[in-house]
Amino acid sequence: MTSTKKQTQVRLDEDVLEAGKAAARSRSLDFNKYVERLIIEDTTGARAAGMTAAQRLIDEHGTFLDDLEQQLDAPYDQQPGAAA
Repeated sequence: MTSTKKQTQVRLDEDVLEAGKAAARSRSLDFNKYVERLIIEDTTGARAAGMTAAQRLIDEHGTFLDDLEQQLDAPYDQQPGAAA
């Protein structure tokens, strides 16, 4: 069985390449799979749909999320040795 994948070459600035490799590692993907996923998400509209959904979540529940974050951070806001 032959692969339908084609090999290509891309030239990137070194810092862009390193950032891409780090992003791939953080997602447990190899760099090729990461780039492939980015292209698919961009060309199919999946990325735009995800960003729209995220913005809707922030718009509808942003205040709740901000309040929750403050509550979770409260125990860490006190300085060591400060009166409780």
